[in-house]
Amino acid sequence: MTVARVALPIAAAHEFDYWIPAGLDVRAGSVVRVKLAQRACIGIVVAIDDAAGVVRERLQPIAEVIAFPPLPAEALAQAAFVAAYYQEPMGMVLAHALPPLGSGASPRRRGSGPPVSYVLTASGRTVLPSRLTRAPSARALFEQMQRAPAGLPPAAYAALTPQQKRTLHGWISDGHIASVLAPLPPATMHELNAAQREAADALTSAHDAYSPFVLHGVTGSGKTDVYLAAAARAIAAGGQVLMLAPEINLTPQLEARVRAALPGTNVVTLHSGLAAGERRAGWIAAQDGSAQLVLGTRLAVFAPLPRLALIVVDEEHDASYKQQDGVRYHARDVAVWRARAKGVPIVLGSATPSLESFAHAVSGRYRRLRLPDRADARARPPQVRFVPTHDTHAREGIAGPLWDALAARVTRGEQALVFVNRRGYSPSLKCAACGWEAGCPRCSARLVVHRDPRELRCHHCGHAEHVPRACPNCGNVDLQPQGYGTQRLERALADAFPDARIARVDRDTTRAKGAFAGVRARVASNDLDLLIGTQMLAKGHDFPRLTLVGVLGADNALYSADFRATERLAALLMQVAGRAGRAELPGEVIVQTDFAQHPVYSALAANDYDGFATALLAERRIAQLPPFASLALLAAEAHDRADVDEFLSAAQAAGQRLARAGDGSVDVYPPVPALLARRAGFERGQLVVQSSARAAMQAFLPSFRAALAELPGRRVRWTLDVDPASF
Repeated sequence: MTVARVALPIAAAHEFDYWIPAGLDVRAGSVVRVKLAQRACIGIVVAIDDAAGVVRERLQPIAEVIAFPPLPAEALAQAAFVAAYYQEPMGMVLAHALPPLGSGASPRRRGSGPPVSYVLTASGRTVLPSRLTRAPSARALFEQMQRAPAGLPPAAYAALTPQQKRTLHGWISDGHIASVLAPLPPATMHELNAAQREAADALTSAHDAYSPFVLHGVTGSGKTDVYLAAAARAIAAGGQVLMLAPEINLTPQLEARVRAALPGTNVVTLHSGLAAGERRAGWIAAQDGSAQLVLGTRLAVFAPLPRLALIVVDEEHDASYKQQDGVRYHARDVAVWRARAKGVPIVLGSATPSLESFAHAVSGRYRRLRLPDRADARARPPQVRFVPTHDTHAREGIAGPLWDALAARVTRGEQALVFVNRRGYSPSLKCAACGWEAGCPRCSARLVVHRDPRELRCHHCGHAEHVPRACPNCGNVDLQPQGYGTQRLERALADAFPDARIARVDRDTTRAKGAFAGVRARVASNDLDLLIGTQMLAKGHDFPRLTLVGVLGADNALYSADFRATERLAALLMQVAGRAGRAELPGEVIVQTDFAQHPVYSALAANDYDGFATALLAERRIAQLPPFASLALLAAEAHDRADVDEFLSAAQAAGQRLARAGDGSVDVYPPVPALLARRAGFERGQLVVQSSARAAMQAFLPSFRAALAELPGRRVRWTLDVDPASF
């Protein structure tokens, strides 16, 4: 009897054995349907064993092999690494790595053939007009094709309605339409300057060998052009390229750049915003090798690529690469492991490299490639000015000098961005008489005032309620919104500049598909004067006519208890400042702060990220914090605080026993409440495990996780986060 070891998408630290019925083609990597108890599950076969001596009746059979390509050995090895390093069940990792399988039917290949145009045949020109008198949609399609004697190009076909596409394919079947190869558009690859050429040559010369690079270029220095030049050479040599971007909103513009620079290249995108069928088709195109370049967010790091030749991680410092729930992996680090395992170069690009990557570059473990100047020779770094937050001429949270600068840009027809990393109208609602503040009944957090619609909303659990007419504590009707969010600033700017074209960009305004792309298009066509936005606007966007960036509320990060807060603030400020003055128009950045002498702001003014990062690394070394230490965070939650405290205390005791049995390089610290001590009705706590040696931490964690699974406390939910991004 032959047995398949199957990894199932459940929170179990082991795989399950099933016997293979005769006639089923089952191999390592096969996607199969099995029963777990009485529940049907889809799992991945990770191994095939000869189970001599095992009684068949003790095992269940594999019910079905799903019509989906088996995962290659490289994908199984990568999943095994992620499962072992991040202490996650193998089945959960593999489920995360696969696209949605839907019914299990074989998906159609996406974009595997050359681009085609559609032209009317002789019969189409003579027969169709008489059939379209009562079909306005079809007539519009026919007239559109009449106006395109060279054929309906791929871009026009993509813009057709689903009904028109069905009509067109019906005409093809009837012989009224023919498909012809579409001419490729000319490449729009920008000419590289000397620094860019040197960087691209370094990446190309490292082919067929693991070579990690940090591409450290100031904002606007043309890092994307370097990626594309290296990708073009890798693809020309027959390889595939994996390019990661931190957020879905950055993917469409990057895809447009790739397609323009590499016409004729089969590019597929992979991210969670795609329909299930699109993701499956893109995954298949990556696996069968027809996709030459895969562009996606963190989940794309699992895409199987048999001819992988280059990996690019754009904005590698971004915290979005760290999965915060489910399988808590870091896509940048998994990409580095994958490059090493495959033996290919990887480039980590950023204007503000993470301290981990910066430390590797300084030590020589990674090779640093520098782009010290902006790609546009006309562009200069923006001038940075600091103004007091509580300026005497401040109105609606905006200081007098910033008001003046905004007015000047509106008058000159230039664009300006007001950046505040708080959505909503106001961060809180407070009673002027007794000091009562509106709090979330389910979280230890204040409710945020929203104007559209008018309500109080919790940004942690989603709780919403009406704005009270009077203070529930003392009855006072003078309830004051405290602080400023994007909605309040939008209203203030609309009142001050009634003729200005204004857009607000935050999570509330960009929920609809294509909303963010629409704003970008308006900016590019000079159809907007003022932008108000959160960190969604801070990175990866090129707005040539944007000459002013105003930053509000940056000081809030200086009060954070997270040791990474200053690193993130520096990266955020330098990224958002980099939106100004990217072409011939000079740029200016105005930051409202009460701490203008803080090292973060000094680094921003001097455009000296190197000096700031070097000083911060020295602090981290003294404090034995990453990248000079390895951390793991055990988080627990329950409805009762006593259950959380009891579980974490027992976890600390178990961890300390295991640490004492080792070499003493692992410390398990006492439990503390989480920064958000209650969320969605759950009391929350955590403890930190720290080690100066990553190998020692990895040796400790399997035993620690096993011990946690044996602890009493069924009412407690817990997670173990290796290399946590936040606390």
